Amino acid sequence: MPDGQELDNLSIDLVDDIRVISAGDWDACLRDTPGGADNPFLRHAFLAAMESSGSVGGDTGWDPRHVAVRDGTGRLLGIAPLYVKYHSYGEYVFDHGWANALDQAGGNYYPKLQSAVPFTPVTGPRLLVRADAPPGVHGAIIATLSGLARRNDLSGTHVTFPNEADHDRFVGAGWLSRIGMQYHWDNRGYRSFDDFLGAFSSRKRKMVRKERQCVAESGLQLFTLTGADIRDEHWDAFDRLYRSTSDRKWGSPYLTREFFFQLGQDMADRVVLVMARDGTRWVGGALNMLGETTLYGRNWGGSEAYPFLHFEACYYRAIDFAIEHGLTRVEAGAQGEHKIQRGYLPVKTFSAHYIAHRGLRYAVTDFLLKERAAIEEHMAELMQESPYRQEG
Repeated sequence: MPDGQELDNLSIDLVDDIRVISAGDWDACLRDTPGGADNPFLRHAFLAAMESSGSVGGDTGWDPRHVAVRDGTGRLLGIAPLYVKYHSYGEYVFDHGWANALDQAGGNYYPKLQSAVPFTPVTGPRLLVRADAPPGVHGAIIATLSGLARRNDLSGTHVTFPNEADHDRFVGAGWLSRIGMQYHWDNRGYRSFDDFLGAFSSRKRKMVRKERQCVAESGLQLFTLTGADIRDEHWDAFDRLYRSTSDRKWGSPYLTREFFFQLGQDMADRVVLVMARDGTRWVGGALNMLGETTLYGRNWGGSEAYPFLHFEACYYRAIDFAIEHGLTRVEAGAQGEHKIQRGYLPVKTFSAHYIAHRGLRYAVTDFLLKERAAIEEHMAELMQESPYRQEG
């Protein structure tokens, strides 16, 4: 791939090591971007931990190629996280069918380009641009992302979980739009967990209380830890639990032990770790990341089955924390209709796709139209299962 290009007095380069860009410059672009301050996953420290820990790069199938836009003086004006992908794992927007279709037609789907936060299905900006940047920086990044695919004979470029503003920018440039669905909890000014449950129907309220009581009477000790309260023993235990769960469910874990320790070293104030202990043994853990207004549930690990522990650690403790700290939302991630009965309702997510192969683009366009209608219908059906009392 070319290292860079000149466009209207802007220098556009590809960076294969995020540490080439200073944390101050990267995070300044993030802070200036609407919604950026609330997203810890786009911080330089988080993405750098991914790279330095070996969670991406090397033989992981995620090769960093971040887009950096500078002016004539070398000042960083805009960035976009970008990776060359050699598979479709760790993305949470599934395109295996697209890959199979192109392979059967005699083409090569991989490698492809992916603008995303690896292993993190969290909505956020993908075009990080300084507030005082001249007009055209957003467009220059979008043109670069599509141009890289064309010039390097790649199947396409995919932008997953952009916020709606960036999604609309890509669609406006002719990219294909795709929607998905996640489950989020919204704080409607609740004063306590009981106040929150007061919004439920009687039957659903009893269910949640029964689940929490079961955990409370199990003899397990639960701890909600953040900042300096998180010690090496907690990271050691969480890494063990995460690996055990990943090995059982998915075959191989994405994140390395070094990543968790780097996260604890550089971003402990943005980590909320819920840990469960049975006597002297750590038996469960839920990793959350903290934004300005949002708590993001990320990873779970458990060594053995305890009734309702997963719900308590991942969902109920997150709501407890959000209410106590005045947060507006908890994002519980993709999949799991069981989240609805616990107060997490379906919300729409977005992705944008530049398909360079003409035949595949035609097929994907038709597929996306049908998929969108099916997802919107399914979301409407799921909303009928809401545990909240009907008003009026």
